[in-house]
Amino acid sequence: MTENAKTHVILLSCGSFNPITKGHIHMFEKAREHLHKTGRFIVIGGIISPVHDSYGKPGLVRSKHRLTMCQLAVQYSDWIRVDPWECYQHTWQTTCSVLEHHRDLMKRVTGCILSNVNTPSSTPVIGQPQNQAPPIYQTHNNVANKPSAVKLLGKVSESLGKMCCVVRPHMDRFTFIDENANLGPAVRYEEIELRILLLCGSDLLESFCIPGLWKDSDMEVIVGDFGIVVVPRDGADTERIMNHSSVLRKHKDNIVVVKGDVNHPMSIVSSTKSRLALQHGDGHVVEYLNQPVIDYILQTQLYITASG
Repeated sequence: MTENAKTHVILLSCGSFNPITKGHIHMFEKAREHLHKTGRFIVIGGIISPVHDSYGKPGLVRSKHRLTMCQLAVQYSDWIRVDPWECYQHTWQTTCSVLEHHRDLMKRVTGCILSNVNTPSSTPVIGQPQNQAPPIYQTHNNVANKPSAVKLLGKVSESLGKMCCVVRPHMDRFTFIDENANLGPAVRYEEIELRILLLCGSDLLESFCIPGLWKDSDMEVIVGDFGIVVVPRDGADTERIMNHSSVLRKHKDNIVVVKGDVNHPMSIVSSTKSRLALQHGDGHVVEYLNQPVIDYILQTQLYITASG
């Protein structure tokens, strides 16, 4: 399969990140590695979207701290970014709403038409409106100058960097792109498919099976339209989990399960274990959290007491 024929993917992970752990970053890395090995996908970016303060989870520290810790955890990553949009809304947002926001924002930022799993493969999903100026990079019929997947990756990665949080951790506010900004003319690319996939652990997958926890309509959009990538945690049986949900069974082909990672040491790392280790002064915390995150927690005295 040629590079242009592969599906270009942005991985989006939603959650509390209370605090962000090495396990969260490992999940991104393993998902990208697995998708690349299938030969069908190219991961061009990752987005971490911490939940709003009003989510109401006990012990959830303020979003300004969680955003800062996330940024510290990925400050040296060249493909994972932290996005504050969800935290900056007036109230809690559903996962479905967050996915739809990033899909719509990516359209505006890049000029792309993002596909979902139901988009016919023969449909150009990245292109330029017919009334726009002639595409740059193309002169006459010179095929050598025709945009490629590599040029697309550069354009989308640059846009992803603009749309996501790229400010320094010590800043009090995080900035993100003005959705109405004029970013210049769109570029016509070859027929390249671009999708946003929800990245999650098997615990979130299992939550789909809890009656009444998720709206059926949201589950249909998340799994049916977008698709998900699951990195199993702590020996979870994803096949059994999927068989317990009619929606998951229906859209089984839209679920990518990362194989061979169930027994990895990072698969048992969690925010809960990290908080407990911090409260008890357990030295194992260095195995769970990146050092800049630990330093920030000690500086702000987060999680040190049982009350948070």
